[in-house]
Amino acid sequence: MQVQEGPGWRLSVDRSRSPYPVLIGGGDWAAELGAEEALGLCRGASRLAAELAAMADRLMPEECVTLELETGPLWLELEGQPRAWRLRFVLAPGPGARGVEGSWSEAASAAVVAALCQAHEDGVMAPV
Repeated sequence: MQVQEGPGWRLSVDRSRSPYPVLIGGGDWAAELGAEEALGLCRGASRLAAELAAMADRLMPEECVTLELETGPLWLELEGQPRAWRLRFVLAPGPGARGVEGSWSEAASAAVVAALCQAHEDGVMAPV
């Protein structure tokens, strides 16, 4: 089992816990995700962060933006500035399946996304 945490976030990956090997949480919430759901969150959040970074030189220092991405059952929103942003997500997989909604503060968002993507790169979220 791999556990990482910081102020306002937590990530635990235990490949033996099928079908939800990923536990992800914020300051006052936590939810279990499937490996593919966690990977979708990682990819979507990374994409939004890259889009924000790409427009950094066109934004005024005090300017905030909101970016959204919807891919399948996952909706993401990134709000803030290139140096500090908040992330929110909603997973709505369909009738009869559980749904999840969560968010992280400016202090936690970049760290939890980095930890999630590092776990994926390390192969700890791969199916057993």
